[in-house]
Amino acid sequence: MAREAFMLKESALLSLRALKSLVMVICAVGMVLLLPFRGRRRVSPAEKPGGKGAVVRMTAKMAPRKTPAVAARRDLAIRRIVEDDDQMCVRDYFLLGTKRGDTIFTQCWTPLSRNIKGVVLLMHGLNEHSGRYSDFAKQLNANGYKVYGMDWIGHGGSDGLHAYVHSLDDAVSDMKVFLEKIQNENRGLPCFCYGHSTGAAITLKALLDPKVEACIDGATFTSPAVGVEPSHPILVALAPIVSFLLPTYQCNSAYKKGLPVSRDPEALIAKYSDPLVCTGSLRVRTGYEILRITSYLQQNLRKLKIPFQVLHGTADSVTDPDASQKLYEQASSTDKTIKLYEGFAHDLLFEPERDDIAHAIIQWLNSRI
Repeated sequence: MAREAFMLKESALLSLRALKSLVMVICAVGMVLLLPFRGRRRVSPAEKPGGKGAVVRMTAKMAPRKTPAVAARRDLAIRRIVEDDDQMCVRDYFLLGTKRGDTIFTQCWTPLSRNIKGVVLLMHGLNEHSGRYSDFAKQLNANGYKVYGMDWIGHGGSDGLHAYVHSLDDAVSDMKVFLEKIQNENRGLPCFCYGHSTGAAITLKALLDPKVEACIDGATFTSPAVGVEPSHPILVALAPIVSFLLPTYQCNSAYKKGLPVSRDPEALIAKYSDPLVCTGSLRVRTGYEILRITSYLQQNLRKLKIPFQVLHGTADSVTDPDASQKLYEQASSTDKTIKLYEGFAHDLLFEPERDDIAHAIIQWLNSRI
């Protein structure tokens, strides 16, 4: 009797699960069928495509109202720059307007004690911000490089819901606009890119544009998000639907709070206690955008032609070191270097051996000036 009761209970449970799954599928299919009948959104003048990318002068009409959360993040990002009393460099920040009407927070580190021999555009990874790389920027300063950093949309001091990215193509476009500003300010100087994780994916997609490729002398990528696998294959099929229905919904992900992205306990504490770092679960739309950009890159690796260096830890649990190997092998660049660090985690510039990593990057840059 007990066995029969157990079997009946288990059967009922399975039936309930099947029913829930069926309802979800029916709802999803219904929403997909309704998509063609959605009204077209009116495009504002600020969103209409214009000529060449340029810094947009924002007007009160264009600029979206800052939410208290965005204002607090931006104030903190600015305060950290203003309060930096390092006598070896000057830090400054700029608010970059976009054609979408968003404000993007950018900053720079300028060396005082050395002649500038090159510039580096730094792109941070998912959930973090450019200010986290201040120590690395100052190491670059000490070797004669002026450094620029951009907080991409939804991150750091930039507009947007924290860690929410409706389209990574927006981040790619913003990077191109910022790059044009950098080059106008530093004419004649070699220009390099540094990108970490998703920031590396954004940089890679920008570099596939022949106009960007023509003005960049080389790039370094650490733990690039070229290969990111979801926890279950079915999520790939469901991602476009769910990201449309529930774009800002937060789901469990590899980026959740406390993930050991570094083997340095103090670096982990510093990261996850930083108010400018998002420690919540990944938002559905953001996750879908990462899958989308990585899929694009996987199909276009052979188009990469610029000199590059890729560094990756073999113990990385966020992005795939095998994908970095694939990037190295398939890229058409004749000047390319790869280094896999045995047992290292995701945040290479925050590992105990961070100085060795920084030295490898600087040495690579110096050899291409």
